[in-house]
Amino acid sequence: MTDSIISPPSDTQDSPAKIPVISIVGRPNVGKSTLFNRLIGKRRAITDPTPGVTRDLIPERWYLGNHPVTLVDSGGVKVEREGFDDLVANKSLGLLSQSDAIIFMMECTAVTAEDEELLKALRPYSEKVLLVVNKVDDPKRDDLVWEYYQYGFQRVVGISAAHGLGIEDLEDTLLGMLEMVSLDEAPEETERVKLAIMGKPNTGKSTLTNLLVGSDVSIVSDIAGTTRDVVMGTFSYKGSDFTVLDTAGIRRKSKVEEDVEYYSVNRAIKTIDEADVVLLMVDAIEGLSDQDKKIANLIVRRGKGIILVLNKIDLLTGIGNELQAIKDRIRFLFPILGFAPITSISALKGQDIGKLLDTVWGVWKQLNKRIDTSQLNEAIKEWGEAYQPPRGSMGHYKVYYGTQFSANPVKFLMFVNRIKDFPQIYVQYLKNCIRRDLGFTQIPIEVDLRERKRNPSLHERGPKKPVVDGPKPEVKRNIGGRAFAKPKGTKPGNVASVDKSRKRIEKQAKRTTGKKRG
Repeated sequence: MTDSIISPPSDTQDSPAKIPVISIVGRPNVGKSTLFNRLIGKRRAITDPTPGVTRDLIPERWYLGNHPVTLVDSGGVKVEREGFDDLVANKSLGLLSQSDAIIFMMECTAVTAEDEELLKALRPYSEKVLLVVNKVDDPKRDDLVWEYYQYGFQRVVGISAAHGLGIEDLEDTLLGMLEMVSLDEAPEETERVKLAIMGKPNTGKSTLTNLLVGSDVSIVSDIAGTTRDVVMGTFSYKGSDFTVLDTAGIRRKSKVEEDVEYYSVNRAIKTIDEADVVLLMVDAIEGLSDQDKKIANLIVRRGKGIILVLNKIDLLTGIGNELQAIKDRIRFLFPILGFAPITSISALKGQDIGKLLDTVWGVWKQLNKRIDTSQLNEAIKEWGEAYQPPRGSMGHYKVYYGTQFSANPVKFLMFVNRIKDFPQIYVQYLKNCIRRDLGFTQIPIEVDLRERKRNPSLHERGPKKPVVDGPKPEVKRNIGGRAFAKPKGTKPGNVASVDKSRKRIEKQAKRTTGKKRG
């Protein structure tokens, strides 16, 4: 495993060029998270008027002139500190020595005691400091930027993070500081396993994140709700690169009172879409809760891999079958997760972490597995012979063939004769067969149905005869040299009436012929 969250191992070990680290520092509520979100192009950090919202370091990959760099948002540094303020300040100031460029943010309308403290801390790093004066959102404020040259920094840029003003000047200055030239295209990145850690508050998510990354990237505390933003770290295991996302603890809506926690929970839920595999952390002492079930349902519906992680096994009583009894109870209470692996660890003691990562790798491989259509169709035929689909009001339902049309998430498409009222019990049977016979035993899968359309060319009628304008010619029959009109009442296609008319006409013709001969 690597020692730092800041620099991904896959990009630094195999290539001589180290990925630069750009950090954003400043006092609380100066606009650091707003600038961070503006640069990376998405709402990654929570922004709120309340000072001190950001606590952990939030790194994110950013392309500066199509060069990959690691941009890090940090917590605000306060003079009067209480609660987490010391931890937040130490993390922010400890980031300075690891950074290749430092964006020091100040506000154009005021200089505070926190600004003065940061100015002193930044003096040893002045060569790599870019002083960014924020909230220059009015042309009248442009002249205020010149006053900030008095602090002795070589580079000063005025911006408005909220409105996107001055961002190009900021990027050009950073490119010059890092001695880079803009590229036409960004280089391709190596494939990574994206791992999200989710669960209720105080289940050990941040402890596990720090253990995997190898440094204290997440603040660990007994106080519920310590983690607010999604904290990202990277590490390597058995030659593979992983990205781990530590999320805020998800509580029931009725217990969420602060706006910041509301945004934290929403951000944590959105992390599911970014991840490949989700570790659902469960307190081994408390067991699976209703809130855990709701989180698991969200993960399964999105087709992500899920692993139930029983943490804090070091606190169990030590009875021989206690752990197995907990696992059996989870299987009994939540059968929808019968496919999901259950692992047990102690994040605090570092116990059985290797087994957990081996399980993660196995789940990730299944998520990215693809089955040939020919192999799937042979299996469908065998499954149909073993258990024929039920019969409906219009006859038996049939599954003709299928194909896998998606991996990660894994989705199959089955072509059937009728979709309406197709028995769901048979769809579940197909899912079970796919898991058992095709090697998808540990992941959620989705089976969609589509009605097979018959070949229209086999059922089309021939070309219609051309329609002739004008009255239809009267049909007459010439028998015995005389013309007779078509008998009235004869219906086309009525064989009996046609034969009867023909006999009557023949008798009439014989009588007429006999009279002439006499």
